[in-house]
Amino acid sequence: MTTVLLVDDHELIRHGLRRAFERDPGFTVVGEAGSVAEALVMIRAEKPEVVIMDVRLPDGDGLDTVKKLRAAGETMGIVVLTMYAGDQQLFDALEAGASGFVNKDAPAEEVLAAARHAAASPGSFSAADLADAMRRKASQGGPKLSPRERDVLKLLADGLAVSGIAKALFISESTTKTHISKLYEKLGAGNRAQALMTAMRLGLISTDKNP
Repeated sequence: MTTVLLVDDHELIRHGLRRAFERDPGFTVVGEAGSVAEALVMIRAEKPEVVIMDVRLPDGDGLDTVKKLRAAGETMGIVVLTMYAGDQQLFDALEAGASGFVNKDAPAEEVLAAARHAAASPGSFSAADLADAMRRKASQGGPKLSPRERDVLKLLADGLAVSGIAKALFISESTTKTHISKLYEKLGAGNRAQALMTAMRLGLISTDKNP
């Protein structure tokens, strides 16, 4: 079974989540935490496969905690759970390194689905409103790409495979795959062709080729 840690400062919400997870035979809840400090202790002690993380906690910010966990090399799935579920919050969760983003008003099954995704693919991002949020962002001038993501996009457009991009940028293939995954998410694409079509439409890459 997939082990889950619940982090929320509201006991009623934690208990509701626990009941939802305990009804699913694929999960087991290994602990609950009501603060960042408690969560970090529980993560070290229990090593959960998935953490359900509230954004606003009494002693810190959930997204800052996600960033710190990722910076420390933690690879568990992390689902951000929040009542402040606007587009900017969604993109902030993506940038922080979360695996999923769910509104607290969502049905329990949506939280469970996000947890399943997070357990199976902690390095990729899932959110029910991601595609619509990407379209709204694109209509406002396009997604914000980091300099490295722009480099990767150009090399994708040049037809290079993962190994070729890694060599060209002097990075590992694993890091290259992570950049490509984040790039696809920001462009709302499922593969290279979709990513390049979206990038061309937004003017992020040119259709012209130098002789």
